Amino acid sequence: MGKAIVGAMAPDVMLDEQTLTEGLQALGHLDADVARAIGEAGRPPLRRREPGFKTLLRTIVGQQLSIKAAATIWSRLEAAVEPLGPARLLEFSDDELRALGLIRQKVIYGRALAEDVMSGRVDLSGIAGLNDGDAIAELVKLKGIGRWTAEVYLLFALGRPDVFPADDLALMVAAQRVKRLDERPNGAALRELAENWRPWRGVAAHFLWHYYKFEPL
Repeated sequence: MGKAIVGAMAPDVMLDEQTLTEGLQALGHLDADVARAIGEAGRPPLRRREPGFKTLLRTIVGQQLSIKAAATIWSRLEAAVEPLGPARLLEFSDDELRALGLIRQKVIYGRALAEDVMSGRVDLSGIAGLNDGDAIAELVKLKGIGRWTAEVYLLFALGRPDVFPADDLALMVAAQRVKRLDERPNGAALRELAENWRPWRGVAAHFLWHYYKFEPL
């Protein structure tokens, strides 16, 4: 990592139960549609995972898959590759990993991540100390990690309150329902819409995922 990036610091505020509550209250004041939707669907659960290789790999596995399909493949992988760390993953052949449900591309990405961590080419603990923009910039340098994957990792593993994965389909669908839009926004339109939710866009993402699963009466 370059010297300019290493010097950046992470935000002081991190998502926990208290800041989730504060963020939801703030969003309700910022956006009447969100306030109405919170009244309908209630409080979302806080989604947090341990930072590091395992969670980043899980995020890669979940790329472009339904929640159910991703959970099924992950449970197989976790059961077979025990303990699930970079060294142990590299002991498995491509065929063995594909037999667990990983497509060829994700086998390549997972193996590359394991090799980068083992060699020290990436320092995930160091990335945790960067601000949002610099952390995303470092993560997207890795093979198979795009902006969505980096943003989801920052949200779930690092608890960043203002990260918003606007390219997530569930967020697009939920935002259309919450804002009562005629058309579903694309990633660019949703990112623009979410500007009004700063500095709580990560809380907004948590709520929209929650609202996506909510069935109004």
